[in-house]
Parts: sequence; C-alpha cells; structure tokens
Amino acid sequence: MAPFVFSSELKQATLQALQDRGVTLEDIAQLTLFLQKPYVPNLDLERCVHNVEQVLEKREVQNAILTGIELDLLAERKQLASPLQQIIEKDESLYGIDEILALSILNLYGSISYTNYGYIDKLKHGILQHLNDKSTGKVHTFLDDLVGAVAAAAAGRIAHRYRSEEEAQQLSAGETGSQAD
Repeated sequence: MAPFVFSSELKQATLQALQDRGVTLEDIAQLTLFLQKPYVPNLDLERCVHNVEQVLEKREVQNAILTGIELDLLAERKQLASPLQQIIEKDESLYGIDEILALSILNLYGSISYTNYGYIDKLKHGILQHLNDKSTGKVHTFLDDLVGAVAAAAAGRIAHRYRSEEEAQQLSAGETGSQAD
C-alpha cells in the first residue's frame, strides 16, 4: 500500500511546483487585487496574499494545480501521446480540459469566482500575460488557467467576507439605533 500523503506535504509540493514554474503567491495576489480593488475599499496586497493562501489550503486546489502542472511538463518534454501532445503543446482553443480543471477550483467559491475568472482569463493581466507567451518555449496550457482560477477564487472569497462584514456592521448599527429609541 502506498504511503499516505499529508496535507502539509501536498501544500508544500503545490507551492514548490508553482515556484518552479515561475509563479509566486504575490503574482496571484496581484491578480486578486486587480479583480477586487474596485469593490472593496482599502483592499491591499497583504490581504490578497492571505486569501490566496487560504484558497491554496484546499486539497482540491492542490490536486488540480499539481495535475495541471504535470501535464504541462509532460507536454514540454514531448512525453504525451499524439494527438494529445500537439493539442496541449499548442494550447488548442477547442481543447477546454484546461478550463475544466480550473473550474473545479471555482466551484469552491461560488458564481462570483466564475465571473472573475472569465474576466481575468480574457484579459490575460499580470502573470497571465507571461504564462501565455508562447515564445518562451514553456508549456503553460493548464497553469495559466489554474493561476487565474486561484486568483478568481481568492477574489470571490474576499467578496463574500466583505459582504459579511458589511451585513454585520448594518446589523450592529440597527441594534444601536433601536436602543436609542
């Protein structure tokens, strides 16, 4: 029987895989900040990094990232069978499995994550522009979508928490106002 993989090992492997591919937590957090800054007053990079870290705590997210990066690496080394090799290597627009893997991350944080993902995926802002540069010789067919999904999920997480904070403040203000009557 294979040894059990502990959550801390899986997370460390995920962070290392991202780093090995040139993606930092700050890169992802910059995307999150770009997505949510217009909607959350005083949002800063530190809060975005924290939310990216929280998204990366989820085993489903770790599994998706490790799987996607491994497929990119296999395509880079030309170790996939044809025609899958050519499809992933060229990031064929009708392939779509790379987006399906990214959607598994978005499911964790609701519909706002989906809209954020669609926007950032189309725009190719920040690190996503670099990951989509085919001239580097690197294959990032899966990674660009996974990074966008983590950023979008973190943005969704921030939006949900911001709304909860607003509601708590309104509730508190309502209770204070009724006591003054």
